[in-house]
Amino acid sequence: MQIGVMGAGAVGCYFGAMLALAGHKVRMVGRPQHVEAMNRDGLRLEMKSRDVRVPVRAGADAALLHGVELVLFCVKSGDTEEAAAAMAPHLGRDAVVLSLQNGVDNPERLARVLGQQVIGTVVYVASEMAGPGHVKHYGRGDLVIADSPVTRRIGEVFEAAGVHVDISDNIDGALWTKLIVNCAYNALSAIAQLPYGRLVKGDGVLTVMRDVVQECLAVAAAAGVRVPGDAWQAVERIVDAMRGQLSSTAQDLARGKPTEIDHLNGLVVRKGEALGVAAPVNRTLTALVKLLEQKATARARA
Repeated sequence: MQIGVMGAGAVGCYFGAMLALAGHKVRMVGRPQHVEAMNRDGLRLEMKSRDVRVPVRAGADAALLHGVELVLFCVKSGDTEEAAAAMAPHLGRDAVVLSLQNGVDNPERLARVLGQQVIGTVVYVASEMAGPGHVKHYGRGDLVIADSPVTRRIGEVFEAAGVHVDISDNIDGALWTKLIVNCAYNALSAIAQLPYGRLVKGDGVLTVMRDVVQECLAVAAAAGVRVPGDAWQAVERIVDAMRGQLSSTAQDLARGKPTEIDHLNGLVVRKGEALGVAAPVNRTLTALVKLLEQKATARARA
């Protein structure tokens, strides 16, 4: 397939590299420093089992996506509308668009700009950009996609590339499960600048995480979302699979970049306000991360 990645960061580069290794033609739209490195040396995929350079096409302009059959949309939640508008003129009407993003409202926001269907996709992967054109994989690397004939075909493409895909008849619930996991870990990991395995050993941390989960479940229930399974068990499973992972929010803070906190804990707070459900722990974590974000941004500009 001709596959495009809009937002060639840690998520887009990992899944794009896996698809390219399976023989698909992958085009990466990303930041200039990554684009230059990928065009010069290939995309470096570093895993525990192998360290390879994968040939891809890369560019900083969304025009590179003209004619692709499948788009992995992987930009930060705060950049959704801007990136979608840049991509829209170059996207074919038959192109399949997957939103591989944090949060629960990106597919809807993206579809409004594109004027075509967007498939919500839940991502579980521990990865980071270790340098220009260099993605480092630490664990997992699987997806959950809404059930349809199109997504079952796309799922087969991913499975053949070594990426496990679960097809779900409750994608809203699956997206909320991931949101709850992110709300439990991301802000605390960012505030402490600790990976998950060390984070959960802190005094009182598990209690705070449980409070976060209960608030999220209350807001989801008020919104009419059925969160499948045991949300707390889902949180516990993440630390077993990604013990050494630093959250994306922590990575953003460390690099002086804007975080996605408004689309994680902040989203729970806003939805709770609209539905009459209090979320004081999520509100506190949001405020603390935003203070640290302002401090990190000021330091980066100095």
